[in-house]
Amino acid sequence: MATRLTDVLRSLPARLRLEGTAKQSLEIARHRLVIGGILFAVGFSVVGLRLADVTLLKEGHEPRISQGRRLPAIEHDRADIVDRNGTLLATSLATASLYANPKLILDAADAASKLAQVLPGLDPGDVQRRLASGRGFIWIKRGLTPREEFAVNRLGIPGLFFQREERRVYPFGPLTAHVIGFTDVDNHGLAGAEEFFDDRLKQSGDPLELSIDVRLQHEVHQELRAVIEEFHAIGGAALVVDVKTSEVLSMVSLPDFDPNNPGASPPETRFNRLTLGTYEPGSTFKLFNVAAALDDRVVTLRDGYDASKPIHVARFTISDDEPKNRWLSVPEIIMYSSNIGSAKMALDIGRDRQRDFLGRLGLLKPASIELPEVANPQVPNPWRDINVMTVAFGHGIAVTPLQLVVGVTALVNGGLLRPATILKRAPGDVPLGQRVISTQTSDQLRGLMRLVVEGGTARFANVPGYFVGGKTGTAEKNVNGHYLRHANIQAFVGAFPINAPKFVLYVMLDEAHGNKLTHGFATAGWTAVPAAGRLVNQIASLYGIPPVDPASVEFREPGLINVAVR
Repeated sequence: MATRLTDVLRSLPARLRLEGTAKQSLEIARHRLVIGGILFAVGFSVVGLRLADVTLLKEGHEPRISQGRRLPAIEHDRADIVDRNGTLLATSLATASLYANPKLILDAADAASKLAQVLPGLDPGDVQRRLASGRGFIWIKRGLTPREEFAVNRLGIPGLFFQREERRVYPFGPLTAHVIGFTDVDNHGLAGAEEFFDDRLKQSGDPLELSIDVRLQHEVHQELRAVIEEFHAIGGAALVVDVKTSEVLSMVSLPDFDPNNPGASPPETRFNRLTLGTYEPGSTFKLFNVAAALDDRVVTLRDGYDASKPIHVARFTISDDEPKNRWLSVPEIIMYSSNIGSAKMALDIGRDRQRDFLGRLGLLKPASIELPEVANPQVPNPWRDINVMTVAFGHGIAVTPLQLVVGVTALVNGGLLRPATILKRAPGDVPLGQRVISTQTSDQLRGLMRLVVEGGTARFANVPGYFVGGKTGTAEKNVNGHYLRHANIQAFVGAFPINAPKFVLYVMLDEAHGNKLTHGFATAGWTAVPAAGRLVNQIASLYGIPPVDPASVEFREPGLINVAVR
């Protein structure tokens, strides 16, 4: 018994040592497990935070920095552009742009070949050369479609990445191209309203409301395209302006382009004939000539001039296209479009008064409108007596169609000049305007314009019930100081209803050719005027303007023409 107790006591230190060692080992293992758990927790937290950052905070955008190079900043929230009725004309949509880190590309030739197969328009050789450049960053293609993005993803090529951006989209394509303009891939405005209002579109989230009515724009576009094809013209333009506010309701210049892909069309298609094109206005300018004479009381409606013989000045001869070979009253000079009568009237007005009057109408300086594409008019310098006579019938001076229309708007609206605008104007925002002629002269001009449509060169615009008034103009094109025979600009400018004008309408054709229906004639009266007449019907239908019984309207009222025409 004593021996056993002695043996147990002797073995206690060894057992205690064994238990102490085991306990120490357990503690170490426990610490290691805790540390390992903490590390795993930290790792999972980092991954979770990164996923949240990518999917929630950055809305799926790729990192802005790749291999030490900062990607171009993305323009966000460029404001929409809408027409006067709120119809969307321009907006921004999220898109993907493809870029690469050439240092991560394993096989540049193979990658370039595969990319060219799924991204039309890529040059495989150019892509291969750039992928093999060893640079840290290159753009492959901006603004991919969802289908293209999916196709690139399926390739599974390492070193390719997507950058989320915004792409400007124009739902109506070419229809409003020359008014809206377009942007570059970085959403900077390059033309039209996009360029003129670039800062405003970037800084304000509110839509930019234009004066354009896309419904009318469609009607005008269709009619102009049809008449260009009918007469094999090389181009044309049309403009509709609100008489009271000078708002541009429709502006069409053909040929045009698709602003969604402006580079796909020839550069000349981006030329806005209405604001950038300067043309000799021909006989349409006779309206300004007679307006100056009547307003300055140089003549009255009962006066007239001898138009029996051409005028010879040095090496120039001024004659009438369809001479009457007799004395013509002032109304007849406009109705029959007499160059001789207009030239003699201009000499009585005089150089200084003529130039001052045209200046007050804004015809001697660039038009004021919210577009960057605006041309300078071409005016005589020096302004000699021969220029006084030729300017009277629209030769020797070149203005933009927009300038012509703004001037005519002032002639028919009671005599107030208001600059044209492509912005929608609220009733209280319409400028008072600058008086350029008296209301009496405006009344007289409207009556003269009605005569031209009733029995003059614009009879094909005499739409029953709508009392159109206007003036035709046909002028040879002047290229580098030389007139081109059989290459004419044919134009008509008019207003309706002429007794209480609501709209001014302009139609122009560039080098229209006669056909069997016109008996070979290619003047404005046979080409531009019928198109204008059809547009009057379409405009009246669109805006719910009912036709009026001619017997219910008396044009020969005080202030209008009350002179018998021979």
